[in-house]
Amino acid sequence: MPRKAADAQDAEILCRLDVLLAERGMTLAALSEIVGVSVVNLSVLKNDRAQAVRFSTLAAICDALGCDVGDLLTRAR
Repeated sequence: MPRKAADAQDAEILCRLDVLLAERGMTLAALSEIVGVSVVNLSVLKNDRAQAVRFSTLAAICDALGCDVGDLLTRAR
């Protein structure tokens, strides 16, 4: 049976951007310059307030941090 939108909201996706930045000694401002995404938008993602994110943005962040999408985003259970 397909999941309903309400069910999808219960499957929260968490961003580990703060952890990955700390591990690399990188600031949000530095990442912003590298990937071409504003600090405000990266902050929204980092603080788990993003409703959507482009695949190209995910790819750019992962390239800059040398990680995979699964390292950046995890599913809360």
